[in-house]
Amino acid sequence: MKRWLWLGLGLSGLVASGCGGDEPGPIIEPQACPGTSELALPRTAASALSANTAEDGVIITYKPTVSASALGASADIAAAVEREGGTVKRRIPNLNMVSARLSPEAIAALKLRPDVVSVTPNRRVFAMGLPTPPPLVSWQGAFSSQGSVGEYTEGLKMVQAPQVWDSNSDGVFDIGAPTGEGVKVCVIDSGWDSKHPELKAAFLKGRDFVDDDDDASDQSESLGVVTVGGGHGTHVSATILAQFGPGSGGRVSPGEDPNGVVGVAPGASLLVARVLDTDGGGRTDDVIAAVDWCYSQGAKIASLSLGAPDPSESEKLVFEKVWDGGKGMLSVAASGNDGKEGIAYPAAYLPSVMAVGAVDLKGEHATFSQSGQELSVVGPGVGVLSATVLGAASLSSLTVASGPIASAPLTYTAQGTYTGRLVDCGLGADRSACGASATCEGFVAYVDRGDLFFEEKARNVIQAGARAVIIGNNVEEDGDGTFTLGSANDHWVPTVSVSMANGAMLKKLVGKEVTVSTTGLDYQRESGTSMATPHVSGVAALVFSARPDLSPAHVRAVLEKTAKDDAVTPGKDKKYGYGLVQAAKAVELARSLPEGGGPLPLP
Repeated sequence: MKRWLWLGLGLSGLVASGCGGDEPGPIIEPQACPGTSELALPRTAASALSANTAEDGVIITYKPTVSASALGASADIAAAVEREGGTVKRRIPNLNMVSARLSPEAIAALKLRPDVVSVTPNRRVFAMGLPTPPPLVSWQGAFSSQGSVGEYTEGLKMVQAPQVWDSNSDGVFDIGAPTGEGVKVCVIDSGWDSKHPELKAAFLKGRDFVDDDDDASDQSESLGVVTVGGGHGTHVSATILAQFGPGSGGRVSPGEDPNGVVGVAPGASLLVARVLDTDGGGRTDDVIAAVDWCYSQGAKIASLSLGAPDPSESEKLVFEKVWDGGKGMLSVAASGNDGKEGIAYPAAYLPSVMAVGAVDLKGEHATFSQSGQELSVVGPGVGVLSATVLGAASLSSLTVASGPIASAPLTYTAQGTYTGRLVDCGLGADRSACGASATCEGFVAYVDRGDLFFEEKARNVIQAGARAVIIGNNVEEDGDGTFTLGSANDHWVPTVSVSMANGAMLKKLVGKEVTVSTTGLDYQRESGTSMATPHVSGVAALVFSARPDLSPAHVRAVLEKTAKDDAVTPGKDKKYGYGLVQAAKAVELARSLPEGGGPLPLP
């Protein structure tokens, strides 16, 4: 049973009159069912990316003084910031940079100092995935060198990776083949899942620039509450170097290989620099510090599936420093997902960063992939299967008396199975939306898409007693939908979405028993230039593994020279760059170059 509250009226308000101009009727809403009132209010539509940018501050680049070290000069600038009433956030002394929060007046005063080179916005950066909802250590041999060709994803085969290290497709590494061994790849992203079996053996070291510690996990803790990210960094990392062989996989969808996936360069070593928070947003100063850290750790490649629409002079400087045309670090970054002309940054910094666009599994331009003259190459970026945070992805099923109905799990849904009466809760606008059919003993809520955030709908019907939720789509072309509850929450229940047609059918079954089930998975398919970028980073690792003496400039030139040109517009163009990266051809060309690389091979 459930108690009901009569809100906003005295007892006299319960008497209705038939005359025009009468007082409005009472506002009635049931109390939340026991154990559900703690359900957090839904977050607003503003994410870390849309918060007040004035709070992000600026990056100050200064001149090192003759009489002081870089550290001393940093202290001078930091002291100047504090004298102006500002707050220092981060010091990067070897790059002569300090990030700080200051008033506009204080910024104007700092710009007048003779030792200040520039003051630039500490702009926001964001993940480039579409919503889905030490001394060199070799770990080769830490896992079985024999696996299953079923681990070879479509994208892996498109970029010719198995042709490099398993030319006869027998599931065994070819003797002496480059696998990425000896190459450190630094993934600058949202962190990683340290428990995922695909990545544990490859991991060397991590640094969290969001929480300022050495735990680069894809999660944050505040007031004792741990918030887990969406697995973006884990997905990217596994595309590059997921382990090869039995036992490396986790829970997979039906029809997928039980061993999971294998990366483009499965022998490479992993460095993780976390710069994106659990909402997928970050700041420029953290990216700068992360690039500098990766370089200091001996990384040959930095993979950045993130970006911003506008350039940053401070950020550009660090990429130029680590590139240096000699024995530096090759930076590979996503072109962006807005589907427009114009490459995002840092991808557009030429020549120090390789800009990567996306193609689908047929090799055709992905409509979301940003294009431009700076585009270097493309990689598979549509429906890419890779690892994610353990259990973060879900498989759903929905069953009625007549049989199964196609459904899709919402991101962050709880996992479990519940069978109960189907109750029509309309738009789920409040706890009373499910009407008298709702009881705290439990039911399955059917909710139409529209008006409110999915998390708000779910909160309302759960507090009304729902033990499972079905969201009915209102856009026929969207099918089952790809929706999210916004963030993980201990009070969520199994939540799925269905197509517009199946939603109409379910409405006719109100009062009947239905079963909703969601099961956790450790792998999922994602799309975006975020997914294309690690394919290119992995191919670069194979080339460095075959020819460790080559410079970043040589490896970039090799990848561009051997890329597969598209048939639509021959030659370099804005949508495909030089074409789809081809690992086997790139390794072959790299091996043919003279010691030290010689003249750059021109595309």
